Amino acid sequence: MAKVLVVDDEPNIVLSLEFLMQQAGFQVDTAEDGESALSRIAESPPDLVLLDISLPGISGFDVLERLRGDPAHARLPIIMLTAHGREVEREKGLALGADDYITKPFSTQALVEKVKTLLAEVS
Repeated sequence: MAKVLVVDDEPNIVLSLEFLMQQAGFQVDTAEDGESALSRIAESPPDLVLLDISLPGISGFDVLERLRGDPAHARLPIIMLTAHGREVEREKGLALGADDYITKPFSTQALVEKVKTLLAEVS
């Protein structure tokens, strides 16, 4: 069973994403900020990360940059989540190495499909 790490500082979003991913058949781990996300990834690497951009402490962009700079996690599929649909943020996320970029609110079905597609590509 593939493991998805959900990184978001809004508890209601974490709960809904956790439920959604479990319903889709994934094992789910969660983190509420960038530091705990990096430590969870170091301890027990997930198969895919759903990463919010706006996090307390270090931002999702910083987490993405650190993961892409680490050979052990350079190929880890990462989908950025944001409440801001600005094109400049999307371009920054993709330039830093995000595999996809989803604006909140999002279609739950579309998100599940993206996760399944990315996991199929790397397996």
